[in-house]
Amino acid sequence: MYLPIKTQPSCASAWLAAVTAVNSASGSHDAQNVIVDVANPTVMSDADLEVISLVDEYLREYDRYPVETVANTIFPRSLFLRHKAPAFYDVYRTKVLPRIKKGDWGRYFDRMITFPLQKKGKYLNPLDEMVTKMRDQVASGRCFRNVYEITIYDPIRDAGPLMNRQCLSFLSFKLTDGPERKLLLTAMYRNHYYIERLLGNLIGLGRLMKFVADEVKVDVGSLTIVSTHAVVDCPSDRESLSDLLDEARATGSLREAA
Repeated sequence: MYLPIKTQPSCASAWLAAVTAVNSASGSHDAQNVIVDVANPTVMSDADLEVISLVDEYLREYDRYPVETVANTIFPRSLFLRHKAPAFYDVYRTKVLPRIKKGDWGRYFDRMITFPLQKKGKYLNPLDEMVTKMRDQVASGRCFRNVYEITIYDPIRDAGPLMNRQCLSFLSFKLTDGPERKLLLTAMYRNHYYIERLLGNLIGLGRLMKFVADEVKVDVGSLTIVSTHAVVDCPSDRESLSDLLDEARATGSLREAA
């Protein structure tokens, strides 16, 4: 059982197409194994920005996290722009992480850069190690294209609790063949809230791809998300949510995505 969504040109159009498809898939507003594909997750047209603003305003009105906050859980772009790599890893650990609530939500980037080892106080930085390996491969004569993965799921922290677990489980990066290499990313979610989270997740993953691609000197390719369970959640009432979607559908070039 799966629900493929037609490839969309941007994060905003992919969000709208996915929400529309899942909303109509069943009376319960959910679906299994939804496949969302974004041709270029870094592009932002005027229509895209308008939709992002509409969603952001809706989320704020109903006391939910803004789109930018959700995106920052995956890649803290402003922190990177100020400090660059590798310095921003330590700045995140020492300055940002202590300010995050003790609950485990919002710590995806922490899991990407801090994998604890058995020896107390020691850890790996999976993201940095992956970037280094990929950079070396791209620069070499023979490039391994399918050996770049980061696990977010941690059985020590996640196997027991039934609530407040990480929704993003796994990241698989790939490189295309040929001289004009592109970076591809497939992200797997065990559960996915399409109103509160999907748009911010898409934007954050696109920024993560941009970071990795720039570090290894390749272009950004497509982003694919597999939501093993997706739900069109409703922070408001269904009528208000329907109004939001109608406004988004009426926005310029995004009419076709709906």
